[in-house]
Amino acid sequence: MGSMEASTAPENGSAAAGGAGGMACNGAGAASNGGGMERRLRSSAASASWAAHLPLEVGTRVMCRWRDQKLHPVKVIERRKGSTSSSPADYEYYVHYTEFNRRLDEWVKLEQLDLDTVETDVDEKVEDKATSLKMTRHQKRKIDETHVEQGHEELDAASLREHEEFTKVKNIAKIELGRYEIDTWYFSPFPPEYNDCPKLFFCEFCLNFMKRKEQLQRHMKKCDLKHPPGDEIYRSGTLSMFEVDGKKNKVYGQNLCYLAKLFLDHKTLYYDVDLFLFYVLCECDDRGCHMVGYFSKEKHSEESYNLACILTLPPYQRKGYGKFLIAFSYELSKKEGKVGTPERPLSDLGLLSYRGYWTRVLLEILKKHKGNISIKELSDMTAIKSDDILSTLQSLDLIQYRKGQHVICADPKVLDRHLKAAGRGGLDVDVSKLIWTPYKEQG
Repeated sequence: MGSMEASTAPENGSAAAGGAGGMACNGAGAASNGGGMERRLRSSAASASWAAHLPLEVGTRVMCRWRDQKLHPVKVIERRKGSTSSSPADYEYYVHYTEFNRRLDEWVKLEQLDLDTVETDVDEKVEDKATSLKMTRHQKRKIDETHVEQGHEELDAASLREHEEFTKVKNIAKIELGRYEIDTWYFSPFPPEYNDCPKLFFCEFCLNFMKRKEQLQRHMKKCDLKHPPGDEIYRSGTLSMFEVDGKKNKVYGQNLCYLAKLFLDHKTLYYDVDLFLFYVLCECDDRGCHMVGYFSKEKHSEESYNLACILTLPPYQRKGYGKFLIAFSYELSKKEGKVGTPERPLSDLGLLSYRGYWTRVLLEILKKHKGNISIKELSDMTAIKSDDILSTLQSLDLIQYRKGQHVICADPKVLDRHLKAAGRGGLDVDVSKLIWTPYKEQG
């Protein structure tokens, strides 16, 4: 599930395109104060002994200087020869910071690594070496078919390992979207001809992507879109929501999936976008409507899913848009006369955002309500699935089990304490501005 309010991320990795550096740096120069390779090798006998073992093996664990100028433990995931020479000292290493989410994995130079701290795990290295062998065409096709056919299904342990092996190295480091340059978080299966592009340029309106800035500039002169394709179903102030039918706007839907996968992990890419509706949230000004995030929704879900994928783009996080998108999905469920729940699995950030939304909505009702109220009644009022209500209230210790049934214990002081801890509720959806007909009734 999408990232939304990235409160646990060290930074959002975005900067205004064309600006002076900003947060879009990849950390490659972060260790300049550590000196060159030769100076480091001379500084200690331990480092000198490791010079004979360069390049480092996949699976090696070592301390690496990150963008905060501090050393953090990493594991070497992949390695490649340097662009200037094939000397062992010029290799670059793709590392995973073991303290952080995979979204912060990156290529680093040898001078960022503290060779005095090198550790190797023989078993781990053997396993890595075995799993890093070149995949056959059949294996690659099998993974691609899994991505297409299974869509957003939850991954079992074996599939998760296969997924992480296939997607372990980010293929696109940065994108430019509108006025922002954004560091990517994860692998996305773009067509092969784009895999060697360090940066892709997206049209922020039609989402076509290009290899070079000049191509984007030429495209922008011809592109007549100033907002996402589809119907504008909500406008309040400068915020607009557009409903895009994947069947009617196939290329846009596929491009949106490519873009979103750069920031979503453990979600498979859906090429068959015909089955989905996309709800694209935009900030609007005199230049057009600029996408800040979106959620997708199956046209017909047997499991009562009211949301498949959700994402707030990194430059727009911490503005309440994630909870707005969640709230919007439930307002659509109310219009349909159904209860809904997000498709699983939820990401760590997705679960935080959903739990925050559920908590505030339920506490506000319990605070105002006089007398007893059942979980079923709460579900009917909010369109939140009963299981999600039960788990949320249990996490707040507001549920007791008496005489074979769950009883809500809503002490006013306890509710006030939880409401205060829940923080602000984000942006409100003005239901009077929502003009929408459920899909089954369209046409």
